[in-house]
Amino acid sequence: MNDDLPAQLRRLGLSPQEAAIYLTMLRTGRTSASGLAAQLDWRPEEAERCLGRLIGIGLAAQFGTDGTEAAPVDPAIALDHLSHTRVAELRQAHCSALNAYRDYRRSVHPQATEDLVEVVTGGGIADRILQVEGAAESDVLRFDSPPYHIPAGANPTELRNLERGVEYRVVYSRSAVENRVYYTTNIQPCIASGEHARVLPTVPVKLTVFDRRIAIVSMSFVEAEVNDSLLVVRPSSLLSALTGLFESAWRSAFPMHLSDQVPPALRPLHVRILELLGTGVTDDAIAQLLGISRRTLSRNLEHLNHRAGTSTRFQLALYAVRNGWI
Repeated sequence: MNDDLPAQLRRLGLSPQEAAIYLTMLRTGRTSASGLAAQLDWRPEEAERCLGRLIGIGLAAQFGTDGTEAAPVDPAIALDHLSHTRVAELRQAHCSALNAYRDYRRSVHPQATEDLVEVVTGGGIADRILQVEGAAESDVLRFDSPPYHIPAGANPTELRNLERGVEYRVVYSRSAVENRVYYTTNIQPCIASGEHARVLPTVPVKLTVFDRRIAIVSMSFVEAEVNDSLLVVRPSSLLSALTGLFESAWRSAFPMHLSDQVPPALRPLHVRILELLGTGVTDDAIAQLLGISRRTLSRNLEHLNHRAGTSTRFQLALYAVRNGWI
């Protein structure tokens, strides 16, 4: 038998005594409260109480004409019920703790201004970013631009969050999109997994807002080569202003993902070219990002122009926007 089972049963809400009764029944099978009391050297009334609880939640069932005997039954339904109960209790405890702290802040110790912003430096930056992003529950808003605190590669934390339903809206700077490795290993997989992405020539600040409850802001300039300081901003008018800044930039940014109106007959390469046309990067950058020659790109642009009835890159991009491809 699994040595961790008693601890697991207690995590599901069984008392140590109820867990002991259940484990004894798994070894002995059909038995009575008095029989369990004798095996465990307990008082009969204590064994009877614990057995009654196991019967009540569905881990055991009564047998015999007088119902004095019991045996374990398929625990699936009972364990699901216990799991849901524990989740509800944890949520209630979470809300109670938050409400208690808010009451404390309102009545006992109003929040000082120095508590609104925390400065993180050095080696603790990457850990703090991963900690805050991993705890996101509903939505993440981000201005994405180099340099990066974490090596500019894949973002498994975002992919896991997207999988569990966290919404991401990201405005990339053109310099982020033009980085071939970053575009291939980070931007493309995130968009394919559900990220909503747009692009601007530059972003006003390196910023990520999590659940509109906390934000992280780079203290360095976007163009800086060293990026070793971070601000953590908690609920305040500053956080509201940063969120508003993102929303304003989001409305003016160019979309990077394509709509369902893109003709299905277009080749995958053509679809990726259209995606990059909307970012404003140069033809040379598009060719590099796609791993094709400039000549191959020109040939495929000619095909797209023929399809759209246009003659220039600008007209093609305009046609794609007007016809809902982008």
